[in-house]
Amino acid sequence: MKSGRSLVSLAQELERQLASKKDLVVSSSLLRHDTDDTGDTRLVIEEGSAPVQYGVTPLARRQLADKLKIPYAYFERMRTEQPVLLDRNVNTWLQSDDDRRMIRTLDGNVRAVLSERYRRLDNFDLAESVLPILRQLPEVRFESVELTETRMYLKCVTPRVTYEMAPGDIVQAGVAISNSEVGQGTLSVQPLLYRLVCRNGLIASDRSLRKTHVGRALGNDDESITVFKDDTLRADDKAFFLKVRDVVQAAVAEATFRQTAQKLQRTLNIPLVGDPVKSVEVLANRYVLNDSERAGVLRHLINQGDLSGYGLVNAVTHFSQEVEDYDRATEFEALGGKLIELPALEWKGLAEAI
Repeated sequence: MKSGRSLVSLAQELERQLASKKDLVVSSSLLRHDTDDTGDTRLVIEEGSAPVQYGVTPLARRQLADKLKIPYAYFERMRTEQPVLLDRNVNTWLQSDDDRRMIRTLDGNVRAVLSERYRRLDNFDLAESVLPILRQLPEVRFESVELTETRMYLKCVTPRVTYEMAPGDIVQAGVAISNSEVGQGTLSVQPLLYRLVCRNGLIASDRSLRKTHVGRALGNDDESITVFKDDTLRADDKAFFLKVRDVVQAAVAEATFRQTAQKLQRTLNIPLVGDPVKSVEVLANRYVLNDSERAGVLRHLINQGDLSGYGLVNAVTHFSQEVEDYDRATEFEALGGKLIELPALEWKGLAEAI
């Protein structure tokens, strides 16, 4: 499993961000886009008596382009080659757009441009609610926690609940919780299998809680700005976070864990009778792996010497430990969970590729 930061570091960063972030719901007509000669972009927001300038992150630029239906490749070309043209385009569409946007800021930068219906399920509140629940799990270990630019992750394991895949090959029960504050996915709680032999983590794709960030429209119908303070956000979401408790406990329940572990165990009986290079190629094409990722999965498959469905699943999840980007590494852990759910016909296509 990909290593992250310590719990202490996570808590400190969540506290820091809590004091620095601010959300606004604002009419598009009160936004102005400004690009300097170096290509740095800013959003100027009319707040009260004076305009306030915010930097714009790459993700927020992409979201702004999408909201205004400007192809992102063209948006970026204008930003680097014709910044005046970019501002003219963006500001023209902002002024002609009567929609209201949720603007999420952190450290003086716009980090997300979202719909006013976006429901804020924030990382600090999630951690505050779920960490005490996780600590109650028997002998719980926090194997990996991280806070990236787009998501927070909490991955923990309890050694009290185990399953033997083969003699000496033990997996332990765990839970993976993730959330995005910037529109990059749902809040999810999913079962996790942790393989002791190689510290692989597999995130199951079934029996998961997923909460989309969609709610009622916020703010008023006029052109005033609505600023949401952190205490308002926490009160708004507290009721939902309380529901997470039962889902966390169910994720590590022995019945749930055993069912998921048996799905993984069944892949032991799927021999890769075709060309393993072709099997990985089919996998890469189906799940959009780049050349480096495909080569890494193949290397792990060959090195471990297990030419079976089980070997392929573990090659995928083991490779995740090498992936530099934590978000992408987690996608490989989740890919392992998708593979154990494949029907026999799809496994046949992988196993018999020539």
